[in-house]
Amino acid sequence: MNMPNNPNHPKRSYPLERTRNIGIAAHIDAGKTTLTERILFYTGMIHRIGEVHDGNATTDWMEQEQERGITITSAAVSCVWKQKAEEGMVKLSSGQNQRVNIIDTPGHVDFTAEVERSLRVLDGAIAVFCGVAGVQPQSETVWRQANKYGVPRIAFINKMDRVGADFNRAVGDLREKLKANAWPVLIPIGCEEELRGQIDILNQRAVIYQDDDVLGSTYRIEAIPADMVDGAEVALEALREQMIDLDEEVGIKFLEEQEITVEDLKQAIRRQTIGNKFVPVVGGSAFKNKGVQYLLDAVVDYLPGPLDVAATEGLDPNDHSKTLEAITNDNEPFCALAFKLWSDKFGKLVFFRVYSGMISKGDQVYNPRTGKKERVGRLIQIQANDQKDVDTCYSGDIAALVGVKNVVTGDTLCDSRRGIMLEPPSFPEPVISMAIEPRTTADSEKMATALQRLSDEDPTFIVKTDDETGQTIIAGMGELHLEILKDRMKREFKVEANAGKPQIAYRETITAEAKGEGVLKKQSGGKGQYGHVILRVTPNERGKGHTTEDKVVGGNIPKEFINPCFTGIREAMMNGVVAGHPVVDVHVELLDGSSHDVDSTEQAFKMAAIFAMRDAFRSASSIMLEPVMAVEVTCPNEFQGDIMGDLNRRRARVASIETRDDLSVVKAEVPLAEMFGYATDIRSLSRGRADYSMLPSRFEPVPQAVVDQLTEQYGGGY
Repeated sequence: MNMPNNPNHPKRSYPLERTRNIGIAAHIDAGKTTLTERILFYTGMIHRIGEVHDGNATTDWMEQEQERGITITSAAVSCVWKQKAEEGMVKLSSGQNQRVNIIDTPGHVDFTAEVERSLRVLDGAIAVFCGVAGVQPQSETVWRQANKYGVPRIAFINKMDRVGADFNRAVGDLREKLKANAWPVLIPIGCEEELRGQIDILNQRAVIYQDDDVLGSTYRIEAIPADMVDGAEVALEALREQMIDLDEEVGIKFLEEQEITVEDLKQAIRRQTIGNKFVPVVGGSAFKNKGVQYLLDAVVDYLPGPLDVAATEGLDPNDHSKTLEAITNDNEPFCALAFKLWSDKFGKLVFFRVYSGMISKGDQVYNPRTGKKERVGRLIQIQANDQKDVDTCYSGDIAALVGVKNVVTGDTLCDSRRGIMLEPPSFPEPVISMAIEPRTTADSEKMATALQRLSDEDPTFIVKTDDETGQTIIAGMGELHLEILKDRMKREFKVEANAGKPQIAYRETITAEAKGEGVLKKQSGGKGQYGHVILRVTPNERGKGHTTEDKVVGGNIPKEFINPCFTGIREAMMNGVVAGHPVVDVHVELLDGSSHDVDSTEQAFKMAAIFAMRDAFRSASSIMLEPVMAVEVTCPNEFQGDIMGDLNRRRARVASIETRDDLSVVKAEVPLAEMFGYATDIRSLSRGRADYSMLPSRFEPVPQAVVDQLTEQYGGGY
């Protein structure tokens, strides 16, 4: 029998307190996949280390990932880690097997949705940083995403074997750029070619990894090198002071002049890391096999298990004002979040994270969004692209369902006797689009199926039909994103397609307040159509979106026609008056109107509202907005002038120029429209020695000269 207060079902392999669900997230090329590969090797899940550059890393299993050496889709893997009990070393759970579920996420901004949805369902994360470059632009984006979902994290300063690596500078970057309360717990011994181990600050011991052993899988514990003793003591005192300030239990011990032990400090670091008030920092090199085992120890010691984080909150599907909790306990009613869909040769996989209860093959799950129940045919645990059938999934597990229909990313799956709707992950708007068409008539139907399957998987991939031209338009997060999806159509669905030139996702907004009036009046012998709407539009602050307000008094517009008016208002926002792009950040007040006892209909008021909006937009000083990107270019100093000249030609606003050794780091904001083909141009300008990263920053007004060009090219709005 399971004890009533024990959250673990007797049949589960690993109790909740010995389970960790973690993600590995970072900027492009910081070493996430290489680190995941080492973790799998040291935990015994694989017996040969694969390398990204050889195209045989476990979690980069897609053909495109192997060819390009990048991660495109987040991959889930599970492993078991047993901490070694070493003499004189305090570890919080020495000798016990720990189940670690890992999601390796992409670093490229085009695949930011993969990071977003992974962080939504994880309890903790390892944020990986390059020891040379420190905090890079996509590192900041990942950090913000982790902040949004309150995910505790450990920072791993990787690539300490590289020329120019500087651990202290990287830690300073964490504090300055990310405002993280970051302090080292494992400091690298040596750097560049001299990297040979780590100092365990809390235990005041050195861990030296064996170069002559197979892939650094053994190490020895010894005294700290004489020239590092003082630095290690200073680092320990800094940790102690942080915990006295942050942690109540250690603070009380300090005030009562009691001894503060290593275990006290470790427990305090764990509490403060879980509380998102502290970030432990570990230095090492995944590629050179130095520091990964002790990083795993830190994951177990400091990152939370499913029981350590607050119960997940959701809404009552029947009463959205009522909040419910999904408590991490196998004995509670079942509740899970579907965070990712993936199509393969076996059908559609629905990845889910169980927040409470358990689910077995043959059980029924309820989807509050559709109001329908479905039977669970197969449950599988994923090891990258390998699948293992399981009979039951428990609280805290990450697994996949096969065969369920009508499920989209963000759906809650739960017990029908206790409906609950969890908050889905949120995703950014696409910034780039292109027209696509099948090469042959035979490809036409296959293309529609392929696009539907791909858009089901990826919430940032939008497919729509242009009403005027009849073309199929695909939209996504960048050129690479759309290129990969087009490639997947060819490989996975055998669809040959032609794509047009990429187009920017422009927006329109207003800069002045204006009134608009719309009337629909038709009489054709029988029952006519009559609707009359007066409204006012005012600019909203940037990023606030659309808001509406009903200010009609005296029943001039009958209540049953108010909602059709708002439907018309929303429809009118789809096409602006400058060049027909969607309108954003507008507040609309429905002021007045009139109706006819016989001829007024919902359709008439919807059309009248559309006419009124167009009328108001013409007087509201409408402008076009374009996506502006935050661009960071790293190049040798000798090419800085050429790079700057090229950026200025692209309407860039340079924010800063930093010099690190013989490298220049240029940060600028550049309109996305000017960045097409930049990867080729920057290689030419720097003889292949510069690289860059680009992130969406915000929308800004388009200069009038560019607006004139665009309206000439695409035609105006209404």
